[in-house]
Formats: sequence, C-alpha cells, structure tokens
Amino acid sequence: MKKIITLGEIMLRFSTNTGERLFKAGQTQMNYGGAEANVAVSLSRFGYQSYFVSKVPDNMLGSAVEGHLQSNEVQTDFLLKGGERLGTYYVESGVGPRSTQVTYDRKYSSFSKLTLEEIDFDEAFQDVSLFHVTGITAALSPNLKEIVLHSLKKAKENGITTSFDFNYRAKLWSQKEAAETIKTYLPYVDIAFCGELDAIYLLGIEIAEPTLEAGAKLEYYYQKIKQMYPNIRYMSSTFRQVLSASTNTLQGNFYFDGILYQSKVYPIEHIVERIGGGDAFAAGIIYGILEGLAPEEVIEFATAASVLKHTVHGDCNIFSPNEIIDFASQSPGKIVR
Repeated sequence: MKKIITLGEIMLRFSTNTGERLFKAGQTQMNYGGAEANVAVSLSRFGYQSYFVSKVPDNMLGSAVEGHLQSNEVQTDFLLKGGERLGTYYVESGVGPRSTQVTYDRKYSSFSKLTLEEIDFDEAFQDVSLFHVTGITAALSPNLKEIVLHSLKKAKENGITTSFDFNYRAKLWSQKEAAETIKTYLPYVDIAFCGELDAIYLLGIEIAEPTLEAGAKLEYYYQKIKQMYPNIRYMSSTFRQVLSASTNTLQGNFYFDGILYQSKVYPIEHIVERIGGGDAFAAGIIYGILEGLAPEEVIEFATAASVLKHTVHGDCNIFSPNEIIDFASQSPGKIVR
C-alpha cells in the first residue's frame, strides 16, 4: 500500500442553512475541513495509507479533529497537539444568483504557530510515495512559508513525488507575496495544480492571444510554465462555468508530455456543496498518476470525482474509485440497481 503525506491546516466549519444569511442565522451545521486534509481523506478512500501532518489544540476540538480524520482512515501519527485554538471558518451558503460567502477566523491558530523544529520530516517521509501541500498553508505565517519550502526540498531529497496546488486565496495574502513565495517552491514540484489566472498574475506570463479558444490558451500557459520549470511533469486545472450557485458545468484539464488532455463537460445541477470540489479533483489526479492510468483516464477520473463531491455535504469526498468510475460511465441520475 502506497504511503501519502499531506501538510496543512484543518479547521472547524460553521455553515448556514440554504437561504439564510450568516448574520441572521440562529443555528449552523458543523464539520471539519481543510484543503490538504480533504485530499488525504480522498486518497484514504482510494486505498492509500494517508497521513496528515498538522497541529491542533490539546482540547475537545483537537480530539474531534483527530476523530474526524481517523473515521475517514487518515493516519494521525503526525498530528501534533498544542497551541491555543483551532481555526474556524463560516460559510453563508449561496443559492441561485447569490454566491457562497466564506469568512475566516483562523489567526493565531495552533497550526499557524507551527515551527519547523516541531516536525521530524526525516521520520514522516520514510517510505512515502507522494507529498502534497498547497499555497494556503504557505499563506498562513512566515514560519509556514519556510516549512513548506523545507518540506518540498526534503521530499525531493528522499525521492518522493511532490504535488503542489497554487490554491491562491486573496483573503490570506497578496498576489505579490504569493507570487514571490510560490516561485521558490516550483523548482521542487512534480505535479502542479494551476490555471490561466495563476500563470498570468502569479508567474507573470504574457497574456495569450485573445482569439485562441480556452483549451489552446491553457495549453499556451502550460507550455510557458514548462519552459520556466522543466521539472514539473504534470499540470492540471478545471474550467468551470457558473450559471448559478446551484448549477455549474465542469471540465477537467491535464497537461502531460506536451499534450493537453480534457475531460467531457459535466453539467452539475442542484449542487449540494461546492467547497472541497477542487481538493477532490486534485486527489483524483494524484490517484490516476500513482496508478499509472492513461492521461485520458486520469482526467476523466479526476473530473468525475470532483463532480460527485458536489453532491454531498461537507468538505470531504467519500466515494470509492469504483463508484467514481461507474459514475463517469453512466447516464446522470440513473438508478443503479
């Protein structure tokens, strides 16, 4: 069984019921989530030995996080306890033309205070096949910028495949700070999750010819990124058309060996939960690469995984590979008997 390590913050999430404003909500739904933790959950469902490296307070909330991870078969050997608080975020669920709104309350969290000396990466990286981290983690503190760079370098020293999701969040850091930081990481990355806007605004790539169709534009940006960072073997992203908060379309993109592979376009109606869809997609790409699937199969699997995530509550994708493969090959909404 292949061993996977992810590094990041997991938070307590409070969500309003559909149709309620946050400032008027009398009650909310609670669950736990965070980008790298969500990827770890998906990969555990895919049959990998997933470990999550993080830090949570040594109290009931920290214990609840540990229980959430273990209930999803994510290993918590490197889940540190300490600090004063668990980061939280609040979700005002969108509906129709009104977008979902996210409010963070994560400053001074236990994870944001994590130091490099607290993690023994030599121990954590023993017999590991892949390491995954995102730009969200680097945005949380100067210490974490250093930790992410150190962890990527250490992973490469140990011959581990590295996966990095740009995952830019304007509420966490500026484009300038993100660009300067991410550029230091990319020489140590094998799998990069990034799109057109990342190429333009974070990597400074010249805007593509406007007459090009969307796929050709993305291929142009990926070619430029490959020239800048030849070590990156795979790049991936999605095209999403937002018709309303509850109706989208989704298409996956996967760039490998100079060729852009695209999934079919999936209509997603009656969205239950969009948050976590990108993490489900990333986990699907990672699965396809680790399993040695053909590029066409990789992108179809990852996109189908993301689409299925939109149909369940919470941050995590809880579908098996067989369920995802069956979904990708059947008619939408068909009863499976």
